Amino acid sequence: MDFQVILIAVAALAILGFVLALLLFVVSKRFAVKEDPRIGQVLEALPGANCGGCGFPGCGGMAAACVKAADAGSLEGLNCPVGGAECMQKVAGILGMEVAASAPKLAVVRCNGTCERRPHVRLYDGVTSCRVANSTCMGETQCSYGCLGCGDCVAACQFDALHMNAETGLPEVDATKCTACGACQKACPRGIMEVRTVSGENKDAFVVSCMNMDKGAEAMKICASSCIACKKCQNACGSDAVHVGNNVAYINPDACVLCGACFEACPRGTIVSVSIKGVERRDTHNVLPGAAKPAAAKVAAPASQGETGAPAAPAKPAKEWKPIEVKYDAPLMPSQQILLAGPKDISNPAPAAKEVKFEDKRTDAPLPPSQLILLGLK
Repeated sequence: MDFQVILIAVAALAILGFVLALLLFVVSKRFAVKEDPRIGQVLEALPGANCGGCGFPGCGGMAAACVKAADAGSLEGLNCPVGGAECMQKVAGILGMEVAASAPKLAVVRCNGTCERRPHVRLYDGVTSCRVANSTCMGETQCSYGCLGCGDCVAACQFDALHMNAETGLPEVDATKCTACGACQKACPRGIMEVRTVSGENKDAFVVSCMNMDKGAEAMKICASSCIACKKCQNACGSDAVHVGNNVAYINPDACVLCGACFEACPRGTIVSVSIKGVERRDTHNVLPGAAKPAAAKVAAPASQGETGAPAAPAKPAKEWKPIEVKYDAPLMPSQQILLAGPKDISNPAPAAKEVKFEDKRTDAPLPPSQLILLGLK
């Protein structure tokens, strides 16, 4: 191969590469996008959680929005729920602005349908996801508005502020860890989770923990703590913060003065008190048939004692059971033999190997029709 041809090819490639590189350099300078250096500074002041609770896609979007809002002259409406007021004060200092302190917020659970108040009538056998369960069926209860209990909100929380309670079947919010980012609210397909304004450092609020929009009679059949739109809470409120619409009550957090009148007036225990200490509910002892009874109902009452302190004798049954005496020569079936032998203590049955003998009782008295039907003679 001619060595001169190789040199010409290498030189041509080098010249072409140089021209293309020069062209790329000119284009990059001509169409360069200059980024405000303040965006990087604001981004460093943000917590970097990228939770989306501020309403922007990550902390980078929040930083760009803050710089743009500062150029417009106000940071009103911008808030980082994770960093809180301290973080926004840093951002305002970088941008040479002032920011007003925002009211604290907290995620609340708007459902009080525990296992003992909202009985399960079916078994959901599918993907453990509230979104899937909501799109395929009503869930395991008859309430089409309540919590499905699959824990999508717990999986969406990045701050370990949500946990499922195995006894109640409902999520519980840890107010000390909740940043009100809104991830749980977006994950819930039924809108059970709500990020709402609370008062003070204790994060006090009153919440209607029900979203059932059925009429009162139907709602009472489904859940023992459902809202029945009786308007007692609305009539008791003196600050016009409680209103009933679509057969369910709602408390406006901006108008609520935390007087607690609605909490005491609710006959169903639907309104709960939320604070950093936890959730307080009024126990109205409403339990639907077929629901799991409270633990207190399972505790046996202490035996009554007489004047001497000794336990009183057990009460006699209202009616003494007597075996039927019949005359019947045909062999009896096992069920008939047990019936003639008298009641047995089924709590401590006899071993299967032990032979049970039944007394053969005969009588010449005529049998009534009911006994003839029982023995198969009529």
